[in-house]
Amino acid sequence: METAIALESPDFLRMSLAAAMTLGFEGGKFHRSAKLTCLNLLLTYRDGCRASCAYCGLSRARTGDEGHKSFIRVKWPTYSLDQVLDGIEEKRRLLHRICISMVTHPRSFEDSLYLVRRIGERSELPISVLLSPTVMRLENLSALKGAGAERVGIALDAANQQLFEMLRGRGVDGPHRWDRYWEFFQRAVGVFGRGMAGIHLIVGLGEQEMEMARLFQEIRDEGGRTHLFSFYPEGGSALEGRPQAPAPSFRRLQMARWLIDEGVVRYEKFSGDILGRIMSFGLDTRELEKHIRRGVPFITSGCPDAKGNVACNRPYGDSPPGDDIRSFPFKPDRGDLEKIRLELSAY
Repeated sequence: METAIALESPDFLRMSLAAAMTLGFEGGKFHRSAKLTCLNLLLTYRDGCRASCAYCGLSRARTGDEGHKSFIRVKWPTYSLDQVLDGIEEKRRLLHRICISMVTHPRSFEDSLYLVRRIGERSELPISVLLSPTVMRLENLSALKGAGAERVGIALDAANQQLFEMLRGRGVDGPHRWDRYWEFFQRAVGVFGRGMAGIHLIVGLGEQEMEMARLFQEIRDEGGRTHLFSFYPEGGSALEGRPQAPAPSFRRLQMARWLIDEGVVRYEKFSGDILGRIMSFGLDTRELEKHIRRGVPFITSGCPDAKGNVACNRPYGDSPPGDDIRSFPFKPDRGDLEKIRLELSAY
């Protein structure tokens, strides 16, 4: 009797539905003609991710076949590496970056190293790697850079150590530890350079606005940048019943992240209320409106293309397509900005 072939990395990869549509592997259209410009690839293993993060569709605590678990509420179909490489070559003009996402698995680092090399042999697109520090050694960072990775991301997700431990660590019998993630981030800045290591944060896990804004500043002072997401509950996860953060809270944090990351104003200039909500960004009305009108603060915050514009724009990765777009995969239009202004000032 023949043994079924396991569709595992590095010979096979999952990719986001948006990526599969962009390469022509899946049918469909993007809401408001959005375009994906970063190919998001995910490592996959028969025994799955070893972590049990309370909000994640890949959690080992979630039932279902590992290769078919949804992630960020959409399917991530699996393709052979050869198919992926051919697709990248064929659709080169549509793409500005490639991102390889590790999962918490003992093989993740070696397989990521192999994939960075293989993809780099076939494409000149810049490559990002979303790390899993729990299954890595600090010296692995230099190996990734040597193989051709241009920059890295680290999904801290929670705004403070207590939330991290509760949702990703001991509170869910998970392997992740805050101190290890932070140590990897600091080392990554040293290896890849200032501005070349990003921290992922999720709004709506129980934090206050002012404490998350303070973390934006700490990340920037350390030499990193923040990639911001709105919590978007995943069916079958421990937090499937938790609502998204209110849109006004997410808008204020988008604005805060952009002002801090771009060096417009420091967190110390902000002021908040007793509930930890941001009441002022430390700018006068005219100056703040200038930045709102640009629309850029409300575009997805992700790794850039060669011109410095966002490449990893993850269309509708943290909200359903419709009237309540959280992270815009394109520049907001006049109607979007009118809605954003109302949200920014709503409490």
